[in-house]
Amino acid sequence: MRVTVKLFARLRDIAGTPELVRQLAPGATIGVLWHELARDFPGLAPYERSISSALNADYARMDASLHDGDEVAFLPPVSGG
Repeated sequence: MRVTVKLFARLRDIAGTPELVRQLAPGATIGVLWHELARDFPGLAPYERSISSALNADYARMDASLHDGDEVAFLPPVSGG
């Protein structure tokens, strides 16, 4: 299946792009997708415990199942005033 990945802030900087398209096996989860990205972009790995994820514009857990055509966004923690 084909999914679109959106990366924001520091995650975008590490990957060098704000958007990727990935091919995944049927039944893959957001967590599987994240681990594949962290394998390809090792600088992402330290963010695993602090990122938020969204599936088709709704916050989602890492165990959420993906389907062909889904859009997944990964958002790092942010601070500000």
